[in-house]
Amino acid sequence: MDASLAAVHPLIAALVDKHGFVALDAEAFVAFAAAPGTALVLLLEDPARYRETLDLAVIAPELAGAFPGAFRCAVATTPTAQDIAARFGVRRWPALLVLREGGYVGAIEGLRDWDDYLATMAALIEAPVTRPPGVGVVVRGGAPACGA
Repeated sequence: MDASLAAVHPLIAALVDKHGFVALDAEAFVAFAAAPGTALVLLLEDPARYRETLDLAVIAPELAGAFPGAFRCAVATTPTAQDIAARFGVRRWPALLVLREGGYVGAIEGLRDWDDYLATMAALIEAPVTRPPGVGVVVRGGAPACGA
């Protein structure tokens, strides 16, 4: 296991040790995401900054168990999680990112009610690959809009 993951918190380390999640660094993420099938990637921040991180570390194995065999599971913590989040337009911590053969399917950001997790995950498992959400800034060519 990645030593930095173990240093974050025992609940996060248990995702790998007990539940079989793959610990991701930047290099491992590329190969994991591109592999065949659907991937579920937990994007976790420092639990001292985002207490919900530990809640999702407990919820994720239960969610994976609710959809046996539907996806491969992995976990990324900072700074890898921050890089992945930026790449796929994830803005809220903690998050679950769903990918298929490296393509973006969707994300569940922040904590949700259990029924919402189940419904959203069922929909994401069936959803097609799509373009990740952008940063929300419209870029236009031409003259400056400020009258300069």
